[in-house]
Amino acid sequence: MFLKQPIVSLIGLTLAVSAAHAGEAADRIWHNGPILTMNDASMRAEAVAEKDGKIIAVGSTADVMKRKGDKTKVIDLGGRTMLPGFFDAHGHMFIGGLQALSANLLAPPDGTVTDIASLQQVIKDWIAANKGAVEKFGLIMGFGYDNATLAEHRHPTREDLDKISTDLPIYLVHQSGHMGAANSKAIELVGYTKDTPNPTGGVIRRDENGEPNGVFEELAHAPALMKMLSRLGPEGAKALARAGSELWARFGFTTAEEGHSIPPVIEILRKVADEGGYKIDVLTYSNVIVDREYVKKNFSRDYKNRFRVAGAKLTIDGSPQGFTAWRDRPYYDPVGDYPPGYVGYASVQPKDTADAVDWSYANGIQLYTHANGEAAGDSLIAAVEAATKKHGFDPNRRPVLIHGQFMREDQIDAYKRLGVVPSLFPMHTFYWGDWHRDHTVGPALSNNISPTGWAIKRGMIFTSHTDAPVAFPDSMRVLDATVTRRSRSGDIIGPDQRVDVITALKAMTIWSAYQHFEEKTKGSIEVGKLADLVVLSADPTAVDPETLDQLKVVETIKEGTTVFTLTEEKEKQGNLMLKPDRFGNYAFSRFLKEAAIQHELSALPAAQQSTFAKLVLRSGRHDQSCLGPVMSAMMTALVSGTLQER
Repeated sequence: MFLKQPIVSLIGLTLAVSAAHAGEAADRIWHNGPILTMNDASMRAEAVAEKDGKIIAVGSTADVMKRKGDKTKVIDLGGRTMLPGFFDAHGHMFIGGLQALSANLLAPPDGTVTDIASLQQVIKDWIAANKGAVEKFGLIMGFGYDNATLAEHRHPTREDLDKISTDLPIYLVHQSGHMGAANSKAIELVGYTKDTPNPTGGVIRRDENGEPNGVFEELAHAPALMKMLSRLGPEGAKALARAGSELWARFGFTTAEEGHSIPPVIEILRKVADEGGYKIDVLTYSNVIVDREYVKKNFSRDYKNRFRVAGAKLTIDGSPQGFTAWRDRPYYDPVGDYPPGYVGYASVQPKDTADAVDWSYANGIQLYTHANGEAAGDSLIAAVEAATKKHGFDPNRRPVLIHGQFMREDQIDAYKRLGVVPSLFPMHTFYWGDWHRDHTVGPALSNNISPTGWAIKRGMIFTSHTDAPVAFPDSMRVLDATVTRRSRSGDIIGPDQRVDVITALKAMTIWSAYQHFEEKTKGSIEVGKLADLVVLSADPTAVDPETLDQLKVVETIKEGTTVFTLTEEKEKQGNLMLKPDRFGNYAFSRFLKEAAIQHELSALPAAQQSTFAKLVLRSGRHDQSCLGPVMSAMMTALVSGTLQER
């Protein structure tokens, strides 16, 4: 749990394996570039040798080249920098795979869409650059178009999109997340016809003959997209999983995570693994509220076909930026119709949190707990205190706090004392730092969101994550935000919480491996570990910290085998994918928010599903906090072919 623990514990192993591999000829040797090992005993090396997927030598070029045999492939890094492969500390790879299916329809400078013609061209370019994904999914999607920025000042219609394809469904999500545009095939799949009435709170726009013209508003849009996703069924769900793992590999991750799953989705993830569908390792945490016996039966520390169920997931509260995180004090200046003294709310009650933690301790199953607000943290700490008193302290349980955006300093002291690993979200300082400063916690407390500095001050480790698809799974954005904490406006959100580049890289490699009980095989470049590696365009310790986000992942290597190489074509493909705009607005998250509102609205009696009810839901307690329920609904829809209604 302390800074040197993951490294010191491996020294004996490293020496033993080094002796065992003495004299073996390598399959591959990398040299001629800075190599950052994340091993405190020897942070920098000149060369690395690999055989049968494992590292057999690390050190000077002269020493490592002694492992060169007749069949050894010697790879010149050309001055580029090699690091251990990134280990996803917390993300949602399965639903995140949908991003790999999505074209970037943002206006300049975040995209290239300025009119209907350029929108059509971007989609055509995306199809050409993503033929494999299109064939797997049989679906074309785009996020982020805005009729206000199009020269025509209108939405693309069925007629516009039919010029791209009439055989494959095309569905585009407006930048607001409130509207969508479909081609004829998508309209057919959704089931809207001339005779379909407008749903309460939504509009199906029509042409002069009364036929749907492809533009759907509000509660005609959200169910349309969900219904089309549900038509993908299990095969489409498997394609999502494959695409998600490939997207994660694009950003240098050699281990990806689906951080909140349910049993049917786990079975899909397992089927993909059994079919050899993953080039990188994938692990998942199953919802602890849904089926604990399933978790007990399937939990494993070992991978089978690059997949394992790593533990259970609990969500105590919601979203800080959406004002649904459960605080111990009122929000600073919440935007919306909130009562005086509003502090958010709990998703599960303290007794349920205590029960889940006790169960995880009793059964030796790692528990990941989402807790953003101070009150949510208090609930978690009380539960861990009680479970520790009952079952005794074991430093190797490694319960994990996910996010902890608003934690107090005394809470991080408690996490250290109780052996809880904090997995933090420094990307918030970039995307939502200004929002936190101005609206959620105010100027003073915003400096302490994602308090990485507090962890380092106490000799603790921490990990940093993307929580994709809440944000894009961009490893270099994580690195940049952890080091600079610079917001979209240019403000530095908490200068005292900044850490150096090496520390930030450890949070993405060796410390994340430790968090997942995999520090003996992953997370650093050491003899005996897997040759899970990433190559960056430049040395992150040698560039201006303000340019860290401009570094590129040029190669991802899993157990010695290259699983991603950045080419001009791949870079173009990446640029065509959905990304946040310059204001931090993220169309995919907005869609999920709207889907969450629709999900809750559908639970009301039909007579209550009014525009007013929709407005109440939207203005009250919704944002990324609702991703858990709606992503579960989406997962179930993809697996079963029918949308799960609550």
